[in-house]
Amino acid sequence: MASSVVHGNPASPAPHAGNLRAEFGALLSGCGVYNLNSKVKVALTGSDRVRWLNGMVTNNIRDLAPGRGVYAFLLNPQGHILGDLYAYNRSDSVIIDTDRSQSEKLLATFDHYIIMDDVEVANAGDRLAAVGLTGPKSRAVLGAAGFQISEMETLQFVDVTWRNLPVTMVRGDNSSVESYELWLSPDGVTALRDALNKAGAVSIGSEALELLRIAAGIPRYGQDIRERDLPQETEQLRAVHFSKGCYIGQEIVERIRSRGNVHRKFTGFEVVGALPAPGTKIQVDGRDIGEITSTASLPFDGGERLVALGYIRREMWAPGKEFQVGDARLAVAALPFSEVFRHVNL
Repeated sequence: MASSVVHGNPASPAPHAGNLRAEFGALLSGCGVYNLNSKVKVALTGSDRVRWLNGMVTNNIRDLAPGRGVYAFLLNPQGHILGDLYAYNRSDSVIIDTDRSQSEKLLATFDHYIIMDDVEVANAGDRLAAVGLTGPKSRAVLGAAGFQISEMETLQFVDVTWRNLPVTMVRGDNSSVESYELWLSPDGVTALRDALNKAGAVSIGSEALELLRIAAGIPRYGQDIRERDLPQETEQLRAVHFSKGCYIGQEIVERIRSRGNVHRKFTGFEVVGALPAPGTKIQVDGRDIGEITSTASLPFDGGERLVALGYIRREMWAPGKEFQVGDARLAVAALPFSEVFRHVNL
C-alpha cells in the first residue's frame, strides 16, 4: 500500500487515531468523530454587538436570526483578507468561532476597532469545548448515542440536553458530506466521545480531516487563503453579502463586483506524477499563471488519487486543461472533487 501524503496545516494534535485509510473511509461512507481543539470560541456581548460586528465583517450579521450562523471574512481597508470566522447568533450574545492560529490577529483587530461601542469580547474556551462528527451516517450515530435528531439547515444550531448535560448541536457547512459540531462543557467531552464511539463513530486524526478538507475543496486560512488575497479570488462568495451596507474593505469588494472579475481563481487540480510542494508556481512560457497551495494523496482501495488546491488566472481556467509542473502533469478540476464522494466501499 502506498503511503498517503498530506501537505497543509493540521486540524488537531493527533495525526492518526488509527489507520488513515480506514479513517478517511469513515468520513466518506460512515461516521468519524474528533475533537476540535484547533478552534477558538469568543463571545461578544453588549448592546452594540450586532451593529458593531456587522460593520466589521463581510457577511450580514444585522439580519442573522437567533439559532443561525454565517461564514465571513475580516478584511483590511484595502480589501485583503485578515482572517475568516463563523458568527452565531445566540440571542443574548454572538459566538465567534475561528481557528486558533488566527485568533490573536482577529482579536487584536477587534480591539482596535472597539472605541465608544458597548461591546465586550470574552474568550469562551474555558466553558465551551467542541466535538466534530462527519460522514453520511452521522445522524444515525447521534440518534444511537441518545440525541433527539431533527432536520437542521446548514449553520443552524439547537440547544439540547444529553445525559443531563447542556449541548449545542450545530449543523456544519461542508456541502460534500454531512457534518455536525457538538459544543459542551470541557468536562463532558470524554463521556460524549465514548458514547459516539459505542454508537459506531470511528475516531479520526488530523491527517484524515485534512484529506477530507482538500477533497471537498475547502480553503484554509493561512494555507490557501492569505492576507494578500481578495474575497472574490477565493471563490468563497458565501462569505460575502453584497447589499448589507458598509464594512471594513467594502469599497474594494464592491468595486471588484461592479467593474468585473479579479484576475485569479481558486480551483482544484488532478495530479499525475510527483505531488508538487505547496508554493510551487504554475508557468506557461516562463510566465506565472498560477500556484499550488495544498496537495494530498487520497487513499482508496484502487490506489492513491493525487489532487491539489491552488489558484490560476481566470482566462486560463477550463475543466481538464493541463499544465506541466516539473515532473507532474496538472489538470484543472472543478471543486469539490465530486468523484471522491462517490467512493463508498473503501
